[in-house]
Amino acid sequence: MKIEIWSDVACPWCYIGKRRFEAALAEFPHRDAVEVKWRSYQLDPALPEHYDGTELDYLSTRKGMAPAQVSQMFDHVTAQAKGEGLDYRFDQVVVANSFTAHRLIHLAARHGQQDAAKERLLSDHFEHGKDIGSAEYLAALGQDLGLSTDEVTELFTTDKYADDVRLDFEEARALGITGVPFFVIDRKFGLSGAQPAETFTAALNQAWQETNPLVLVNAANGNDGEACGPDGCAV
Repeated sequence: MKIEIWSDVACPWCYIGKRRFEAALAEFPHRDAVEVKWRSYQLDPALPEHYDGTELDYLSTRKGMAPAQVSQMFDHVTAQAKGEGLDYRFDQVVVANSFTAHRLIHLAARHGQQDAAKERLLSDHFEHGKDIGSAEYLAALGQDLGLSTDEVTELFTTDKYADDVRLDFEEARALGITGVPFFVIDRKFGLSGAQPAETFTAALNQAWQETNPLVLVNAANGNDGEACGPDGCAV
């Protein structure tokens, strides 16, 4: 089973959704047969590499939201994050363009470190006030992930992996994805938003049964064999 997750590292619900999905996957009996692939998405592609202002400033000026409404949203999202063991600090969030961070995730995927890169970027952005648009920060993260210094440096001197990120954007549009997180299972089932773990569990089970239906091996000879049911046992 292949699960693709479109998400932005600058999306607070994406981190919450990641935790809820992981909780469901951890209890899924066939989890070892599940491949998870992170796909890139940007909520605001036009955002400058570095925005001179707070997250509250950004949402109230560029998105036209009232400051009081933004603060109320922060409180709600922070409470939801806390329920998943996450410690959001919106007052420390550094607003920055996430495009290069997505390229780093693609690089990390080449070395089996995609999920680790995604996890660190989300945590560092929302819990630790790191600048996800900073070359210095991304280089240090690459080193922590054990990535080649030369390969990480290429992110800042070339456009390597830029086409991969844009392809993810194009696929999202083709699938009709207009918000994140968005989970796609075997390109047959889709879930939008940070759903409860129970919803992810139901989707995983449904998708697995669709791909791996139970086949009765004795159906061909019409022999059901002796068994018990609501009306009693066969004699």
